[in-house]
Amino acid sequence: MKMEDLKLSPEVTRAVKELGFAEMTPIQEKCIPEIRQGKDVVGQSSTGSGKTFAFGLPILEKIEPGKGIQALILTPTRELCVQVTDAISTFGKYTHAKAVSVYGGAGIEPQIHALRRADIVVGTPGRIIDHIRRGTIRFGSVKILVLDEADKMFEMGFIEDVEFIIANVPKERQTMLFSATIPDEIHRLVDKHLKSPVIVKTQVRVAKNLLNQFYYDVNSYEKFSLLVHLLKKSPEGLAIVFCATRREVDVVARNLASQGLRAMAIHGGLSQNRRLDAIDALKNRSVNVLVATDVAARGLDIKNVSHIYNYDVPKTSDEYIHRIGRTARAGMEGDAVTLLAQRDHDNFRAILRDHTIEIQKMEKPELEMVKFDRPQRFSRESRYGGEDRRGYRGGGRFGTRRSSGSSRGRRR
Repeated sequence: MKMEDLKLSPEVTRAVKELGFAEMTPIQEKCIPEIRQGKDVVGQSSTGSGKTFAFGLPILEKIEPGKGIQALILTPTRELCVQVTDAISTFGKYTHAKAVSVYGGAGIEPQIHALRRADIVVGTPGRIIDHIRRGTIRFGSVKILVLDEADKMFEMGFIEDVEFIIANVPKERQTMLFSATIPDEIHRLVDKHLKSPVIVKTQVRVAKNLLNQFYYDVNSYEKFSLLVHLLKKSPEGLAIVFCATRREVDVVARNLASQGLRAMAIHGGLSQNRRLDAIDALKNRSVNVLVATDVAARGLDIKNVSHIYNYDVPKTSDEYIHRIGRTARAGMEGDAVTLLAQRDHDNFRAILRDHTIEIQKMEKPELEMVKFDRPQRFSRESRYGGEDRRGYRGGGRFGTRRSSGSSRGRRR
């Protein structure tokens, strides 16, 4: 379906043409007509599907500038908050509607000032609650509520905050919820707060002709050395390395940098400035490797990613597909590489139960083992970046053998 078929207002049409949008994505084609009719909507789609446009465009059509906060959009992360605000401001720039970002880690006084003129507020739950308790945000005029990346808000422990915020928003409203996955907790949220919602699902499509999927089955203590080897083979590429925890992200990023690779970390434990610095550094190519958690990477719009590395294997096929969907975009080829060690086999088998996923096994190349420095609390891990299957700490011939029943230093 073409954008011109929507018969948008002249102001929005002008901005859309300037952005070069001609065809709607599946999520836009299915959601926009329902939202324009005032229906509650549940949209299941991944990052990069165009969902911000899907809910943002109808919101702009419904807003009357200068009449208070009429739309509230909740996001799990600061980066997604800024990104959604920028997108709405861009394709709504001729409508005079004012979109404002509200998130933690930034000064609250400028936000208080901006909120006085806001028509649309995009915010993270914690900072929105700060403003509610200060009395610096009022939702009496809100007629649209959007919960973006709802599954990640649940994973990050924000559901109670979301419930508190919803209790402060008028009951007579239009509600939209967007989520990459719909676990039971999100179903309960939908049943409680949405009225006869239209369910829209768009399949996450992996461009098999452009995306190469590989895996290497290695010893845990070889994993980091293999990652370094592969990254150095493609020095001009733009890569995202996924790890399971914030701590692992920090350790891997630091060790990659010590090997001469231009790598930075991004996760929810970093300050706002450091997170934005990492994103800017990747976009301007002062670094070409971003080490990230799933939560931090969700919602980031980073173009021209050539390689995805699963340093830690995701637990589900959905999460795997969302990770690898960040490469092989816009007609460009991409590689998705999974580093599989003994402890990853259960997760990997779960991924392969999705028979649409085809991953080719690669032979392990001859590796130069490189040093991997890990804080003392991780002493169970090999100096080369993983646990020695023989049960030795330190990975060398003079390492100390662990007893088979020991749980000291267990990875989290």
